[in-house]
Amino acid sequence: MHYIEDEGGAVDAAQVESWLDRILTYLGEDGDFSLHFITDSGIQALNRDYRGKNEPTDILTFAINDGEAFPQAEGEEKELGDVFISLDSMNRNADALSVPRQEELRRLLVHGILHLRGMDHATNDFASEPMLIEQERIMKELGFLDGNA
Repeated sequence: MHYIEDEGGAVDAAQVESWLDRILTYLGEDGDFSLHFITDSGIQALNRDYRGKNEPTDILTFAINDGEAFPQAEGEEKELGDVFISLDSMNRNADALSVPRQEELRRLLVHGILHLRGMDHATNDFASEPMLIEQERIMKELGFLDGNA
């Protein structure tokens, strides 16, 4: 189960859910998380309050298991956390990388799920960061790089 919030109605929730299902199935993940599509000002406030960085970013992920293990009742779906995506930043990324916006959205979905699963990166170097290398491998494996997935 995924909770998707898009206050501006700018994304196709059914399409996003379909992509999430493909990513989670590929990774063998079955946890529950929330996904929020927000503006640069909203993500800047979160980035400032939780990371001490007073600037917008494309994605913030708050994993439940950052730190102590989160208690879970037997038979209950595993809680993964919350993902926030700035559509403003996503659009700028797509333009800067000359990729379709839908492709960049899929990239951010993969990125967020990898963070929820405990992966992290120190830089945004796609050639040397293991998480980003894995992200792009998943994008390719799922056919998410063609702009039409």
